[in-house]
Amino acid sequence: MGSFMEDLWSSIFTPGPTPTLLIATNVTFAALQALLFALLVATYSIHFVVLSVLSGALWWSINWFAQELRRVQAEEVEKKQLSEEPAESQSLDGNRKTPGALDSAESDTETESLPERKGAAVTAAAPRSIAASATLQPPEEHGGVRKRLSVSGDSSGYQSTDSEWEKVDDGKAT
Repeated sequence: MGSFMEDLWSSIFTPGPTPTLLIATNVTFAALQALLFALLVATYSIHFVVLSVLSGALWWSINWFAQELRRVQAEEVEKKQLSEEPAESQSLDGNRKTPGALDSAESDTETESLPERKGAAVTAAAPRSIAASATLQPPEEHGGVRKRLSVSGDSSGYQSTDSEWEKVDDGKAT
C-alpha cells in the first residue's frame, strides 16, 4: 500500500495518464457509485440517480480519453520507428547524404542562386536602407539626447522609475 501511494504521488507530476493514476481514478469512481447507490436506497431521491448518471458519464469519458491517448502515443511510436528504419538502411549502404546535399548540379534551390542575385538584391534594398538609416539613427546622431515627456505634465528631469512613486508620495504629503 505504501508503494502504491508513492507511485500515485509521483504519477501526479508525470504527464499523461499513468497506470497508477488510472487505477486510483477507477477505484474512486467505483466508491462514488457505491455511495450514490446507498444514498438512493436510503432516501429514494431522484437526485442520486442523476448524480450517478453524471458520475458514470464522467468516469467513462476519463477512461475513453486515456485509451485514445494511449492509442495516439502508440501510433506516434510506430511512425517514429518506421521513419528511423530507412535512415538506418541508408547508413548501412554507405550512400547516406547529408541534409544539405544536392541530387544534381542543376537544382533550383535558393542557396545556389543566391550569389547570382546578390547584386540585384543590394541595389533594390539600397533606397530602403537610405530611408531607414535617416529615420533609425541613434539619438546622439540627431543632435543630442531627447527626453521623454512626463505623463503628468510636470517635468522634473528625473528619469528613474522611482520618480512616479515620488510624485505619489508628494501628493499624499500635501
